[in-house]
Amino acid sequence: MTDLLSRRQFLLASGTGLAALSGLPGRLLADPYAPLPGLTRPGAAVRVRGRVAAAGRGLAGVAVSDGLAVARTDRDGRYSLVSDGSRPWVFVSLPRGCRIPVQPTGTARLHQPLRPDARGEARADFALEPDEGTLDHRFYLLADPQTQDAFEMGRFHAETVPDVRGAAHAAGGTAFGIACGDIMFDRLELFPDYERAVQAMGIPFFQVVGNHDLDFSARTTEASTATFERHFGPAWYSFDVGAVHYVVLNDVFWHGDGYVGYITGTQLAWLAADLAGIEAGRTVVVALHIPLASTYAARTGDTNDDERDRVNNREVLLRLLEPYRAHVFSGHTHESEVVAHGAVHEYTLGAVCGAWWSGDICWDGTPNGFGEIEVQGEELRVRYRATGRPAAAQMALHPAGADPSAPDEMVANVWAWDPRWSVVWYENGERRGRMARRPSLDPRTVREQRGPELPARRKWVEPTRTAHMFFAPVGPDTREITVEATDPWGRVARETLPVGAGTGSR
Repeated sequence: MTDLLSRRQFLLASGTGLAALSGLPGRLLADPYAPLPGLTRPGAAVRVRGRVAAAGRGLAGVAVSDGLAVARTDRDGRYSLVSDGSRPWVFVSLPRGCRIPVQPTGTARLHQPLRPDARGEARADFALEPDEGTLDHRFYLLADPQTQDAFEMGRFHAETVPDVRGAAHAAGGTAFGIACGDIMFDRLELFPDYERAVQAMGIPFFQVVGNHDLDFSARTTEASTATFERHFGPAWYSFDVGAVHYVVLNDVFWHGDGYVGYITGTQLAWLAADLAGIEAGRTVVVALHIPLASTYAARTGDTNDDERDRVNNREVLLRLLEPYRAHVFSGHTHESEVVAHGAVHEYTLGAVCGAWWSGDICWDGTPNGFGEIEVQGEELRVRYRATGRPAAAQMALHPAGADPSAPDEMVANVWAWDPRWSVVWYENGERRGRMARRPSLDPRTVREQRGPELPARRKWVEPTRTAHMFFAPVGPDTREITVEATDPWGRVARETLPVGAGTGSR
């Protein structure tokens, strides 16, 4: 299939797909749970001491970490942590009731460099600000801005930035953002332009490492995030906002000639220690770049098992999350999908850049956009927001014949659908029932992306078959069809297609 070949050719040609699969580390793929020795050398032991306080008062029970060991503060906010000299950072897991500290660029700052003195001692104090806001808040998740040049950065600033700023301002209250990886498209010197975008959006932003945010000259996964960390700090960390515990992980394992989806043993050990201080039953949100798993192969028929598009040791992470009400957010695939891993729902969001800024849709028909997650207490309400469109816009409708395989049926692409949604249709105002769902190509992506010369900016982009396509018959007496999609939280989106309109709605 042309779309599958183009996808593979792009991945192999990109900066993070230089090696054939035969070059991947055999031991890693054969036993993803076994530690890989020799990648780092521990340094001399370092004793780190400090205090965590808000408005001068010490905070008890706050986790402080070097990315492996975790210590918790005493009743006066003091802690002592034994680290090793190879750890570059000390960071605090922001406790509830404190404002998110930021760097001058607007990105979150929970960290300090670990700099031992000649005696092997270091100090790291964290002075936080109290925040008396409610437990309710919102966060905005930007998957794959993936800007490569001035044109794409210009679109990001002109289209995405005002949308996020406007949404956060209209909602009011506590809000923050998470850039969910592939902030850049290999051009790490453009990170300052992203930081200017964060300042313009006006809310603190946390960052996730993506496979296009790496130093490709590095020979180990630890060294591959050096530039990212100079700008944003540690590649994994945690924080609380309201009643929710948030975790950021790096699941891009760089092995010197390419990458696989994999969470290192160091991170998993840290996460186990971090979660040991979180009560069972609490809501935990994990943000990472590569999805834990995808239905891509099942819905496209692609049998080429690609270790770069899923987390190969995801079962370990899922086991750690079992005691909690856990949710996972990811990007990477430039398409919308919700996958249930038992009780854990993973939301893979469409890309900010769509199909690499080649138009305004991803290759599954999902528009350029971002996630807006409303948190009420410990309940999350997830919504995908299409750039430049109202929040209620959740689908695109196409007339009968837009899909050649269904000449007598109209088509609805409900971007953020998962099995908990209800999608029904009305003919001439009369309810007809649930629409039929079949994996298919979005008709607009076929028009704008299929073929060797389309789209003009990224000719390797091809439409990909998606599971969120719905069909309804159009009869000779049909004047209009209305599609009503209800999400798991009872929010209803409606769109109407006049029959004979000739083109699908946007």
